[in-house]
Amino acid sequence: MLDPHFKAMLEEQAAALPPDAPPLEALPLEVLRGFYREQRTGQNAKTSPAEVAARDFTVPGPGGAIPVRLYTPPGAVSPGPLLVYFHGGGWVIGDLETHDAHCRRLALYSDARVMAVNYRLAPEHPFPAGHDDALAATRWAFDHAAEIGVDPARIGVGGDSAGGNLAASTAIEMRGDPARRLKFQLLIYPATTPAETTASRRDLDGPVLTTSVMAWFETCLAASAHPDWRRAAPAQATDFAGLPSALVVTAGFDPLQDEGRDYVHALADAGVAARLLHYSDLVHDFYIMGDISPAVVLAAQEAGAAIKAAL
Repeated sequence: MLDPHFKAMLEEQAAALPPDAPPLEALPLEVLRGFYREQRTGQNAKTSPAEVAARDFTVPGPGGAIPVRLYTPPGAVSPGPLLVYFHGGGWVIGDLETHDAHCRRLALYSDARVMAVNYRLAPEHPFPAGHDDALAATRWAFDHAAEIGVDPARIGVGGDSAGGNLAASTAIEMRGDPARRLKFQLLIYPATTPAETTASRRDLDGPVLTTSVMAWFETCLAASAHPDWRRAAPAQATDFAGLPSALVVTAGFDPLQDEGRDYVHALADAGVAARLLHYSDLVHDFYIMGDISPAVVLAAQEAGAAIKAAL
């Protein structure tokens, strides 16, 4: 059964839509990005932990400076652990603001610093721009760990949805780097098999994430015809051995749930310590809707505990 708080939210949203409302992907891009930012920040106004400090700066990337936001929880040790985090939004929407409260919760409940990365978005910057930025920012965190109070032996990556894709891809890319050894990956309802059809993608058209918007996101990303397309499809990697331990989170009302589950199995079959955490009554994107249901804060606490244990 769908969480009653999310059920009420979805019913309220449906009732407010005019009958001729266009699908989200038909909106002008900047309008859609602004709508998503306004909606998600508004759904976190009450549960955003103000006691977590945040500092904005940039790190060098292959396409220019990459904006990042470093979250430091109260009493954080130095040097201490770090989670490099990539926001969701289909590689097309989302930014530091849409995921601000979520990253604050992760930092607070893990006692770890979190560095959120504002990677380049498609379609203006198609694949592999965002993946390149994610990799560059993670490497920077290792190389400048002392400057930000971080122990380079205690760094992980994380992300939700498209950000989970970036985190998984980054972990694969860095596996052979002896100087920069990731210790953990937090993959929240990750997109691991873009353009592939799983049972949950076939059977679930929404809520929150629809079949049409997924197809549009993947068209904007434009990865399928690229020679390095496997970077955008972590589940299609030829080998999973040697990857860092993983927590993969899935939701029962989410078209991406099957690929998250299958990715855990692929990791475990290769000898990677991987755990699946499934919330059967929640929807895609639930972590960044903290005010909607008490279940969100509880899930953030579980994720924070996993980060703390791993790092």
